Amino acid sequence: METLIRHASQVCTALVGAAAAMVAMAAAAAPAAPLPVQAQVHALDGHRVTLDVYPAVGPVRGAAILSHGFTRSRRTLAGHAQALADEGVLALTPDLPCTFDFRCNARALAALVGSLRAGGTFGAPVERVVLVGFSAGGLSSLLAADTPGVVGFIGLDPFDRTMSGETERLGLAAAGQLRTEAMLLRAPPSRCNAEAVAAPWGTVLPALWRDELIAGASHCDFESPTDWMCRLACGETDPARQQRVRQGLVDAAARWLR
Repeated sequence: METLIRHASQVCTALVGAAAAMVAMAAAAAPAAPLPVQAQVHALDGHRVTLDVYPAVGPVRGAAILSHGFTRSRRTLAGHAQALADEGVLALTPDLPCTFDFRCNARALAALVGSLRAGGTFGAPVERVVLVGFSAGGLSSLLAADTPGVVGFIGLDPFDRTMSGETERLGLAAAGQLRTEAMLLRAPPSRCNAEAVAAPWGTVLPALWRDELIAGASHCDFESPTDWMCRLACGETDPARQQRVRQGLVDAAARWLR
């Protein structure tokens, strides 16, 4: 009888140990939970700027600054920011301070890059930063993409224009001088991307890595999340097209933030 009891006790002990080991293995294999998003206010190039900080999940590989489009806000790029954070990228989404002054926005973005590289404000210094810009935010980001520490620029169906008193489109002129590697993800011509006004960037960017036209895409496919106002003005979204945009961002992070 004692032998049976001792054997049963050993079996129970073994089972408990095996169960504990399985729990530990499952915990180790499970992806880390996203950290809470932090809303912060900073002074950038003389402007008071509100931005959301998406802490990197796991070791920080680098940082990305995502800039919204005209009349939009930092929250319309929250999905992209979280996706990059899940890949180990510290992601920031600022509310751009200057509505239609792209050079002003670019100076604020450059100041934000400087803060990331200096360290302290957002944690340890980050040496490698990617600038991502949707629509008009793409133009502001392009103008800041020659800032020291910026290793990549992504234009999400970007916008361009000729400024008052100037003869050449602002973005086209900057694109021809940019040495930072770049990627463009674009929609076909529509009124919301000014009939693909920024498409010529792909012909002059000296370090163009990828220029992808997503067939059938609407302007809103490049936001995450978008809203009914964008869809009403610019067309419906499609999950498959949105996934291609998201995959492009992840691919770029893998390339530039190794």
